[in-house]
Amino acid sequence: MLRRSMVATTCSLPLGCTFSLRNHLTVMTLPLDKPPRVRTVPSPPGREDDVGLPPHHPEDGLPWPQRLWAMLTVGLAIAMSVLDSSIANVALPTIAGDMSASPATAIWIVNAYQLAIVMTLLPLASLGDIYEYRRVYRVGLALFTLASLACALSHSIIELTAARVLQGLGAAGIMSVNAALMRFIYPRAQLGRAIGINAVTVSVAAAIGPTVASAILSVASWQWLFAINVPIGLAALFGIGSLPVTPRGKHRFDALGALLSAATFGLVITTIDGIGHHEPVALIAAEAVAALVVGAMLVFRETHRAWPMLPVDLLRVRLFSLSVATSVCSFVAQMMSYVSLPFYLQHGLGRSAVEIGLLMTPWPLMTALTAPLAGRLADRHSAGLLGGIGLAVFGAGVALLAALPNDPSGTNIVWRMAVCGFGFGLFQTPNNRAIINAAPRERSGGASGMLGTARLLGQTVGAAVVALIFGLMGQAGNVTALAIAACIALVAAAVSCGRLVEPRNR
Repeated sequence: MLRRSMVATTCSLPLGCTFSLRNHLTVMTLPLDKPPRVRTVPSPPGREDDVGLPPHHPEDGLPWPQRLWAMLTVGLAIAMSVLDSSIANVALPTIAGDMSASPATAIWIVNAYQLAIVMTLLPLASLGDIYEYRRVYRVGLALFTLASLACALSHSIIELTAARVLQGLGAAGIMSVNAALMRFIYPRAQLGRAIGINAVTVSVAAAIGPTVASAILSVASWQWLFAINVPIGLAALFGIGSLPVTPRGKHRFDALGALLSAATFGLVITTIDGIGHHEPVALIAAEAVAALVVGAMLVFRETHRAWPMLPVDLLRVRLFSLSVATSVCSFVAQMMSYVSLPFYLQHGLGRSAVEIGLLMTPWPLMTALTAPLAGRLADRHSAGLLGGIGLAVFGAGVALLAALPNDPSGTNIVWRMAVCGFGFGLFQTPNNRAIINAAPRERSGGASGMLGTARLLGQTVGAAVVALIFGLMGQAGNVTALAIAACIALVAAAVSCGRLVEPRNR
């Protein structure tokens, strides 16, 4: 059946180098015939490790105006890849009708894109660590642009699906190293601000995606949804030279690890999606067993490697692992809310499709408005504290939506949506900063890939849980899904606050 889709405790330094950790005490041990070993005494609870160059090192961020051009280039590319995720959903009925394809077949236009991204994020992030983030970004952007042209020129559902796979690979090249590049574009003291700007770009792109798609379809054919990416992609490619040159790794690319990683995450996503859409139990069980076996092989292999593709070395860092867990839980709650709210507003409250779009707009809008403020706060305060407060507010907003009266006014719905957006915006930027900053500078690619993987995994689980609830309860499951989402958000808030507490045994 075709389905719908969805720290470092010790490190080596060459002689003569300086090393600085904000909020850490650095201890150097000699003799001088070996590279000195650096041992860090933990910072106060709740503060992030900041592993990198000294604050005023000449390579700590790009000079102005190169920094501006670099951010514009990154913004164009990431906005284009995010937009493409949402505009294709809007056009699915039109494309299916034009190509005489069934809905079950047409859904693979979306599935192929999402699966290609989630299966290749970590391998491409590893390539960025080895061959420079700028190179991976350039190739990903070029592939995305060419694949967009191929989508526009497709004459069959098979051709379009194949082009969408290539487009997904290009988008993965962009997403896998996007956050890592931020670390080299902005000074580390302003990393939160940079991630805040990036969050604004993503939020705005996600919010306007359906509107842009509808506007294009009202005056042109669906092919223009993909063709419009070509001039935007060429403009972004023109600015690639402004991106920073980053250090290259000395290790080789792990091809077997890449295959195991792709197979593991592909099987995990299809298993979760199968549960949500009530596929045969035998098929789900087979996929789950295969995911466990391949995943175990991946973890065993990566645990014994100095530069693991699956960042098990970073996951041993308490701040990093808690930040990733917080991210997964938060995106589960976010996607559960996003998927169930349109059904709730339409079937439960009798709102039209146009009204639903307008009523839900305050959520991403408030997230976009909050992100820059959260970025500035993240440069001064703990991600555990900001994330805990933000997720608690987000959970309260979702709970308030679940508790709406039978005939609420538009104002009652709008301010609750705004509360959700404010809370999520206050959480997201500090948490993303914590994930990137908890990794050594040379492991920024692995951290960036894990950040994207956590988001996609959380969103997939959230959509599957809502599908499962709807399958069991029908439309009556709308309020239940929102209530569960609120509880998960509060769990994520508790996990975030766990970063404020240092373990007793170090």
